[in-house]
Amino acid sequence: MRALLWFKHDLRLDDHPAVQAGLSAARLLPVFVLDPAQLQEGEFGSRRLGVHRARFLLESLAALDGALRQRNSHLLVLQGKAEQVIPQLVAQFELQQVLTLEEIAPDERAQLARVQSNLGDVPLQQAAGNGLLRAEELPCPSQQLPQVYSQFRSLIEERVHVFQPTPPPQRLPPLPEGAQQLLQALPTLSQLGLGEPLSVATSRFPFSGGEAAAQARLRDYLWDGQGVRQHKDRRNGLIGSEYSSKFSPWLANGSLSARRAVAELRRHEAQHGRNDSTYRLWLELLWREFFRWTLRRHGSALFKAGGLKATARAPQQLDQRFDNWCQGRTGMPLVDATMRELAATGFISNRGRQVAANYLVNDLQQDWRFGAAWFEEHLIDYDPASNWGNWAYLAGVSSDPQRNRAFNALRQAHAYDPDATYVSLWLPELRGVPQHLRHTPFLLSHLQLDALNYPRLEQIPETWRPYLPNAA
Repeated sequence: MRALLWFKHDLRLDDHPAVQAGLSAARLLPVFVLDPAQLQEGEFGSRRLGVHRARFLLESLAALDGALRQRNSHLLVLQGKAEQVIPQLVAQFELQQVLTLEEIAPDERAQLARVQSNLGDVPLQQAAGNGLLRAEELPCPSQQLPQVYSQFRSLIEERVHVFQPTPPPQRLPPLPEGAQQLLQALPTLSQLGLGEPLSVATSRFPFSGGEAAAQARLRDYLWDGQGVRQHKDRRNGLIGSEYSSKFSPWLANGSLSARRAVAELRRHEAQHGRNDSTYRLWLELLWREFFRWTLRRHGSALFKAGGLKATARAPQQLDQRFDNWCQGRTGMPLVDATMRELAATGFISNRGRQVAANYLVNDLQQDWRFGAAWFEEHLIDYDPASNWGNWAYLAGVSSDPQRNRAFNALRQAHAYDPDATYVSLWLPELRGVPQHLRHTPFLLSHLQLDALNYPRLEQIPETWRPYLPNAA
């Protein structure tokens, strides 16, 4: 058999069923197709792929190519549309099969269908994607899975799942004859029209793409540094490398297998004992799984204004306040600091995401889908199920029965940034303001704010008054 191995959101060799399926091939051509259309503005005015995620992607592709070279192979990276590139390669090298992993998002599933259509009689074999549970491992048919997370968790936890990931192969079949002539250097960010991101000194966790970096983080968090032992207490942190696992960027582009992460977590618990923190990490990985099955079940409904509740009345207006939110210029310091960190680094904490998203939807009354699309462009750990699922959940249009999830942003600021350390880190214009006023610069005079070049919050929500300085 002569096969093409099509990498997409699965940029690893460890625990990769399509890679395993390709080991029996006489010739194997590993391919990644970069679609320039992802760099163009989409329906909501944002790009599908921004500079930080593109940088992380290119690093991951370089790492994958290096791992393939160590195993007698190479990665062929081509720009274009997969439905055109893949069939052309199959015809050019007389390949008999295309191996890849399944997709769960509507656009990606439609692309798979177009590729299969253009392949004609050549089969497109789809192996299980980067989730925890295969359909046959579920306790019930997927359409009967609970649509509320707490019920989903209870059902999944009724049985003990033992994950046994397959290690990476030692060697891969050689490339088809003549394929080496197509090999070329990866494009640079500048060649893609994105420019090079600036190095940000205040970024406390500089991520590097690729499977080796993913495995290094897994070892550090679970074994060397054992940050997982304090995961529950630190998970709402805003600054530093240890307030969370930071697995999400590598899980998102498939440099890290979700099953490998859980298998290592279970091995850690077997050797060091289970505690509330290791269980909390498991629950967060289970949230990711819940959103994956939600997207698989509901498809395009998750991307609509009414989400999974077609009758829900989520805000649908869009005005200058959305642009101010994107730029970190709302006048609410915690939100602005979060949005500036996102723009500068491509990563923000889970707490920051919740506060910023809630503020956009509930305080600014803006269309949640534009916020989700902005996150899609900028987050290096973007994946469609978790991003759009979380936004729909916060906007009150998911399947969860709760309705009102409005946060008190000022209360959140005092709870999670009590000394204004995070705000001071990302909003340099407020560093000269007395510390007790850095979360409430809107209390300063117009002249003072103008001198600081920081926007004024024109209306103070009534719910904030208990948290204002010197409030009774």
